[in-house]
Order: sequence, then C-alpha cells, then structure tokens
Amino acid sequence: MSDITTSVVICAFADERWDALVEAVASVREQTLAAREVIVVADHNRALLERARRELHGVTVVANGGERGLSGARNNGVAVATGDVVAFLDDDAAAARDWLERLTAPYADARVLGVGGAIDPRWLDGRPRAFPAEFQWVVGCSYAGMPTGPAPVRNLIGANMSIRRAVLERVGGFRSDMGRIGRRPLGCEETELCIRAARELPGGVFVYEPRARVAHAVPGARTTWRYFRSRCFAEGLSKARVAALAGAGDGLSSERSYATRTLPAGIARGLSEARRGDVAGLARASAIVTGLAVTAAGYLAGSAREAISWT
Repeated sequence: MSDITTSVVICAFADERWDALVEAVASVREQTLAAREVIVVADHNRALLERARRELHGVTVVANGGERGLSGARNNGVAVATGDVVAFLDDDAAAARDWLERLTAPYADARVLGVGGAIDPRWLDGRPRAFPAEFQWVVGCSYAGMPTGPAPVRNLIGANMSIRRAVLERVGGFRSDMGRIGRRPLGCEETELCIRAARELPGGVFVYEPRARVAHAVPGARTTWRYFRSRCFAEGLSKARVAALAGAGDGLSSERSYATRTLPAGIARGLSEARRGDVAGLARASAIVTGLAVTAAGYLAGSAREAISWT
C-alpha cells in the first residue's frame, strides 16, 4: 500500500540503553519505505529527554506526560503521531531495512486493524543451550508455536507491532494500569488492547507478518534462571488481569493452544534430543515444565488478587 503513511514510536526509559536507542532510530531512518516521522518518548527521565533532544536530529522527542510506564509512553507517542499507522519499536531493537515495507503491506486490506512482525533474539552473551525456543517470549521475542507465514492472530507483540492510528484513537489507547513500568516485567497491555479493538470493530483483524523482522537485544541478565522464573510469574499475573478485563474466553484463547499443543511438543522434542545424546535437550524440556508451572502459579495468584479487588 504505497500511499499509507507511518509514524514510528520508540519509547525509552533507561540512560544505559542510549547506544541501543541510537541504533534503533538509525534502523528506522534506513528503511526502504520511509517513515513519515520518528517519535521518541522519554518515560519520566529528564536527562534522557534532554540528551535525545540534543543529539537525535530529525526526530520528534517528547516526554511521557502521563503515568509512568510503557503504556503511558506509547499513548503520548500516539497523541503526537500524524501517520495513518503507528508502528512501535522497542528502544533495544533494530529493524531490518524492509521492516516498514513488509509491516504496512497488509493494510491494503481495509479489515486489517494492526500488523505485527517477527522479533529475533540477538543474544549479547550467547544463547544458553538450555533456553527453550517455546519460551522466547520471556525475552520479548517471537517463540516456537507462532505462525510461520502471514496469518491472523489474536494479539500483537509490542517490540514489533503497528496499529492504525484511527483504531488507537477509537478504543482510547493502551490501559495505563497495565504494562511494564521500568524494569518490572509485567505486560499484556497489547493483548488487552487488541481484544478490545476487535470487539469494538467487528470484522477487523490483526495480522502477523513474519517477514517484517526486527532484532531484539537480549543481555546476559535476561538469560538467568532467576529472570526466567520472575518473568514467567509476572506473565501469569498479567494474563489473570487480561482474563478479568476481557473474560477467560478471549483472554486465554491463544494460551490454551500454546499449553496443550506447543509445550507438550517442545517437551517431547527435548526428551528425544536428550536420548540422542544432546544433554541440553533434557534441560530444555525441564525448563518448559518449570516455565509452565511458574506461569500457572502467577495466573492463580493474579486471579485471587482480581477476585479480591472485585469484592
């Protein structure tokens, strides 16, 4: 769709991720299909805001004037965006040169509300052999079990997604009481928004286009078992919040298939690899079992918390 215009929003909060932010902005500037504008939102970090305004030329830099957190920052970016589509890129991700070209092509279909792409992990300290591909969502990346070709999906993943600006304005943007704040590993605000948008606009669809690719930095600190467990538990808490807001039917529809098909297949594959001499296969199978158990525990804890809040 050649006449569509795109605003790219990059939200940032940490001074130590400056070099990654510069790389993210540079990757957007090098696109085969130029963005109408690049918007950097500094999330309650005055020093970062001033440095970005001083050093990131040709970029619109704004402060998150709302509640602290990723959802509030994204909403502030949307508020100043002028493109037909708003694309979101994490501040520690770099887009492939044809990212926007691939990401915007499905909008030729008027039914398409939003499009997301593949997120490849860039392991800064090497990929741990025991890290299962089924749990790459723990580090904010695409994971085993996702579609391998263009397909409709329930929700997009925030590190690489785009949504029509009119849709975001229609549904009121992201909920500021959901999503990551600083390094707190909560999320699912994208899931809740996509479910809300699909209900508000019957017949609309969200599309996954895996050829629209970004590389997401994964530092060694995010490959520890401690981080793995904390992220899984936080995901369970977040899923409980989505289920409370959207209902378990829509809120857990994708997760049921993931838990009953993708994960058992991953466990079987890991055990098979272990039998063939790859001892890390057993570790990957164990990680899948542990991740599922910890996520379920987080969901139960979150559900109990939601029940109390409604009484």
